[in-house]
Amino acid sequence: MSNATLSPLPSVDRPDVAARLREALLAASFTADGLLELLGAPAYAALARSETVPALRATRGDTPLETLVRLFLLQQPVPHARVEEFLPVRACVESGWLVPTGESEVAATVDVRPYGGPDGEDWFIISDLGCAVGGAGGSGSEGRQADTAVVLGVGGASTTLAGITVRTPVSAALDLGTGSGIQALHAAQHATRVTATDLNPRALHITALTLALSGAPAADLREGSLFEPVRDDEKYDLIVSNPPFVISPGARLTYRDGGMGGDDLCRSLVQGAGERLSEGGFAQFLANWQHVEGENWQDRLRSWVPRGCDAWIVQREVQDVTQYAELWLRDAGDHRGDLAEYQAHYDTWLDEFEARKVKAVGFGWITLRRTTAAEPVITVEEWPHPVEQPLGDAVLAHFGRLDYLRAHDDAALLAGRFRLVTEVVQEQVGLPGAEDPEHVVLRQHRGMRRATKVDTVGAGFAGVCDGSLSAGRILDAIAQLVGEDPVLLRDRTPAQIRLLVEQGFLEPAE
Repeated sequence: MSNATLSPLPSVDRPDVAARLREALLAASFTADGLLELLGAPAYAALARSETVPALRATRGDTPLETLVRLFLLQQPVPHARVEEFLPVRACVESGWLVPTGESEVAATVDVRPYGGPDGEDWFIISDLGCAVGGAGGSGSEGRQADTAVVLGVGGASTTLAGITVRTPVSAALDLGTGSGIQALHAAQHATRVTATDLNPRALHITALTLALSGAPAADLREGSLFEPVRDDEKYDLIVSNPPFVISPGARLTYRDGGMGGDDLCRSLVQGAGERLSEGGFAQFLANWQHVEGENWQDRLRSWVPRGCDAWIVQREVQDVTQYAELWLRDAGDHRGDLAEYQAHYDTWLDEFEARKVKAVGFGWITLRRTTAAEPVITVEEWPHPVEQPLGDAVLAHFGRLDYLRAHDDAALLAGRFRLVTEVVQEQVGLPGAEDPEHVVLRQHRGMRRATKVDTVGAGFAGVCDGSLSAGRILDAIAQLVGEDPVLLRDRTPAQIRLLVEQGFLEPAE
């Protein structure tokens, strides 16, 4: 399928029609909540897996909501006379949202997916036909995956990035590689000015439609790759990107493959963000990175961090090269085509990895914060376990704790007072009947949901922290209880206190 076969898009010059269409959709409860109530949880979940049969079965009636789901989400033609009862059909046809088909039906030109905002907003994400849910390869449109300009809707990566993004009021936000506009839509809720870039002009057009139909302010849309459309003198308080990070041999799909070798695109993105950030500003990305034979992956990522930035990098998943190749070949729908061609593509991926000595590929989050500190802090860690979303407040708190620890040496730390964070529990692990546990674990039930081992002193210290006594006085009391020299205990414990503060188990009480 060539780019020329993509459906013409609705006009962005008719905001009045978008407003009328939005009003009609809301009146019919064509919202995330309305969709869940209509379809039921199993059919709703099936849509996220690119399976539409359950939703088609659930929309066999004739209500306005069922008709709209078939029209805009399931891509089924509907009777013109029926839909005219609750949609401004004539205006939608004139502006390109709908097209006549057959003798008495209309069809949608784009997918429209209801999407619930973080504060209960009713939004709509626009994407190309067959791409509102799942990947291009799962769209159900034969050959759609070969269309390099196709614009996908909301996927798991999009919602992950939206969930981890820091949501404080800012003057200027930048969405790099905006796609269907979901990150720009979120940013518009707390940024005075939003700029969105994309190499694909079709994506910019669709972003404008997403913002208009969601009732959000328009963004400054700029065509070009990553930072290319951004002037050197422009600074941003927030930069976000769900880039085409897939490490593949060649750039077959604009939305997926960045066209650079290996993980160079992600590295360039991270390194270029520092100089575009305002003081105290955040840059947050999803990324893939190579695990190269003979190289420490954490050192590789540390080398990406630009000067003048604190960084928190979390590896969420690692796949060996065969798993990784299979995942993205299936995403593109290659497994549904000719077997020999699929095997040839697979072989090409493995050749590329072998040439680069890549043994695995990591996936995760990268957060930068511009700082004036003489010694920026770079934290690179692996945490593949479930976390609580949205995580933006936890990300903001992490960097706040870095500032506190950077400003307090060990003496100041011992003079400080701390509180155990709410919803932290203690687990003791050992053989049944043993007098003492083999080890003690502190576990969070909020945010990152971390778990960390502590010794008996650390567990006792954390349990007593209620903000009333200084850390030093608590340690003196523990020393007396366990018969240990208080001076030695004060000397060896600050490192453990720092770790508990850094990981969010303890918080300063002042």
